Amino acid sequence: MSGGRLTQQERQQIALGLADGLAYAEIARRLDRPTSTITREVMRSGGPTSYRADLAQRAAERRAHRRAQTPPREQRALAQGHGRDDEAVREYEEAFTTLLMQQGLPKMMARVLTCLLIADAGSVTAAELVQHLQISPASVSKAITFLEAQGLLRRERRDVGRDDRHRERYFVDDDVWYQSTIASARGSAQIAETARQGVSVLGAGTPAAARLENIARFSDFISESILRAAEQVREVLHTKPADGTSSDRG
Repeated sequence: MSGGRLTQQERQQIALGLADGLAYAEIARRLDRPTSTITREVMRSGGPTSYRADLAQRAAERRAHRRAQTPPREQRALAQGHGRDDEAVREYEEAFTTLLMQQGLPKMMARVLTCLLIADAGSVTAAELVQHLQISPASVSKAITFLEAQGLLRRERRDVGRDDRHRERYFVDDDVWYQSTIASARGSAQIAETARQGVSVLGAGTPAAARLENIARFSDFISESILRAAEQVREVLHTKPADGTSSDRG
């Protein structure tokens, strides 16, 4: 299996493969590359529908130039252990951030959430985020406020030292996606409630009121379905075998 950075010719082959509707695994097989390499390359360069070999090549050259011009950050806040490849981790971080942005999350919020998700401790401080992402404390504060409102993280305030100072830590729990899904379902329920208020304001039987009533009924159904499914999945995933039993026993 070949190593090293992707070449311009390989990026052109990736673009052709995507245009032919090939899966990442098949493109990787043809290039003798790991599937993860192809996935990261595509996701950080616009995704499968927007990938362009020339733009991806120029972006890769800019990243290489920045790395050459920037001295190593020995104080890197979220240093990786466990024998991980730091470069591979950085590429994965970029790919996951890109995916979250494609799902509608603003860039800064996506970067902060990805940092939390890949941190083994599942928590970071504002100072660590500032240092790792090279952004301002104000940007961190804005991103944290947004993500907390979406149910994607929680914050805890802890005393530091003897001078009554406090430090906040931000956490993602194992059920972070459950919490986010619940928040989304509640948002749909609020849309339904507000849409129904418009029915009485605009007058029942009018075209606008009928449109709002359809929105309300749809949002109600979606909200109830999501809540029910989330609870069922959470119960399954969090259920542990009884003591003395094995999950593969008949």
